[in-house]
Amino acid sequence: MRAKDIMTENPVTATELMSVAEALGLLYELDVRHLPVVRGRELVGIISDRDLRVFSGPTEDDAIDAVEAARSSTVGNIMKTSPVKVEPEAEIGELTELMLLHRVGAVAVADPDTGDLLGIVSYVDLLRVLQETLDSAT
Repeated sequence: MRAKDIMTENPVTATELMSVAEALGLLYELDVRHLPVVRGRELVGIISDRDLRVFSGPTEDDAIDAVEAARSSTVGNIMKTSPVKVEPEAEIGELTELMLLHRVGAVAVADPDTGDLLGIVSYVDLLRVLQETLDSAT
C-alpha cells in the first residue's frame, strides 16, 4: 500500500500570511491536528496543534495575552519550514518510519517534480490501515 492510497487528497491548507488565530480556528473547526502551509500549491511548511501550544497559558491573564498574540502572529512565523514529505508512491512502511524518526503525527505527500501538495497522511490514517488489516485477518 502506498501514500497515494491512504492520503487525504486536497487537504485544507494555511498560507504563510494567515493569522495564527485563523489557523487555530481551522484546526478546531475541522477537528484536525495538522495544516500544510502552501504558497500557491507548493508545500512550504506545516503547522500542528503542538506548534500552537505557545499561544495558551495556565491563567486567565495568560489566555488573554495568548489570544492577542495569536491575532497578531502569522502562520509563517511559527510553521515548520522543512516539513516531512514523501512522494505519492512511497510505501506506508516508509511513512511510519519517517513519523517515528522525526516524531511527527503527519507526513505531507507532494509532487516530486513541482513540490505541489497532493495530500497528507496522519497517524490516524495509518492506524485505520492497521485496523483494516487486523479485521481482514480474523
